[in-house]
Formats: sequence, structure tokens, C-alpha cells
Amino acid sequence: MVATSRITVVVPTRNEAHNIGTFLESLPAEVRLIVIDSSTDETPRTVVAERPENTTIVLAEANIPEARQLGADLVTTPWILYTDADVELAPDYAEQLARLQLGPDVAGIAGSKLTAGGHEAYHDAFKAGQALLDFVGIPAATGSNMLVRTDVLREVGGFDPALSVNEDTELMFRIKRAGYKVEYAPQLAVNSFDHRRLESGAFRKWFHSFTRCLLLWAAPKSRLVRKGDWGYWRQLAH
Repeated sequence: MVATSRITVVVPTRNEAHNIGTFLESLPAEVRLIVIDSSTDETPRTVVAERPENTTIVLAEANIPEARQLGADLVTTPWILYTDADVELAPDYAEQLARLQLGPDVAGIAGSKLTAGGHEAYHDAFKAGQALLDFVGIPAATGSNMLVRTDVLREVGGFDPALSVNEDTELMFRIKRAGYKVEYAPQLAVNSFDHRRLESGAFRKWFHSFTRCLLLWAAPKSRLVRKGDWGYWRQLAH
């Protein structure tokens, strides 16, 4: 069982003023939240106005893995829930979390990422892909919805700041290689409501993530695999 009192939510943000309110509304009031913000818009002020309690905001110019690690460095709870500002937690998220029966060797939990509306086929395929990879023994986590034991994250060295994308899955790979279990829990769902990346090419996004994750698993130290983002963030900019 993982009670909400045992988790801290860590969210990296960059110019998410249009999204952050929906995310905050889905978060249980008692859950601790750490926002690592690199915005030039109203995101941090919106967070302060809408969630003044149980919330810490750190202003820092950082890429995604650096932001996730900055959040981890401040966490004092046994578990960290990593998610993003462009999703909302399912209404029964806390209830499903409390129902989990975890062994002492479980150090990572990969939840599912669904949709609040639109691009249903992509999200169904994404969930099916997670289940398939889990079946063959490969952790398939998304940074929009993954839980990590705080002590184990620190034991394996935290996030790799050189990975500007797929840093979430790569961390789970190292946790499993360190001898811990990573469980797939599809009942722990978040719903995506900002589909800008998918609108610029759903197949491209799926192929990008699938290919890089498989290569990171098969050749974790390959410079070719780890170099750059393969156009991921440039695609969003256009």
C-alpha cells in the first residue's frame, strides 16, 4: 500500500500557465507538491494562487532530467510521483494507489497515460505497448505517471542530466538492473489533455519513443543512442 501521505509529487514546468490549473485541480489537497519551474509566463504565480498549501516552487533554468532531480533532492517522503503539467490524475488515483500490494523489492511503479479526449487510438496503442514490454521484462514507464522509491533513486544515481528525453524510462532501466522490481500498474491512470506533440505527428512520436527506449535497453551506454533528443523538442517548437 502507498498512502498519499507517503508520496511527494514532482512536476517540471516551462510555460504551462494554460495547463497547470487543470492539473492542480486533480491533485489531492493533502499530497505534497514540488514544482521545478523554468517559465517566462505566469506558471509559478498561478501555482501559488491556486495551491498555496503543501506546495514548494523552485525557480531554476533546467532541462527535464535536471528539474526532476532537483525535485528529488528536496523530497523527504519514501516515494516520489513524477508527472507533468499537461495531464490530470484520474479521480480514483489515490484510491488505486492505496490498494497496491507491493513487495519490499519493488522500487518503481509505471502507471498508464490515457486521454481526457482526443487521440484515443494513440493512447490505446501506448497502453498496449506498455503492457507488452512489461510482459517481456522491460520496464515501460512514462514521466507523466511513474512512482519511484526515493532511497533507490538516490542509490542508482538519480536522473542522467545528459538525456533531454527518455530520461524517465532510462532511470527505471537502471533501477531494474540494480536488482529491484518495477511493476506496471495500468489502474493508476493519468489523462492527457494537451495533445500538441501528437498533433504534429502521432506516429512520429510513437516511433521516436519506442525506438529510443528499446535501444536504451539494449545498448544503455551507446553514445549514438544517448546523444541529443533526435528532434523531439524541435518537433514541438514547430
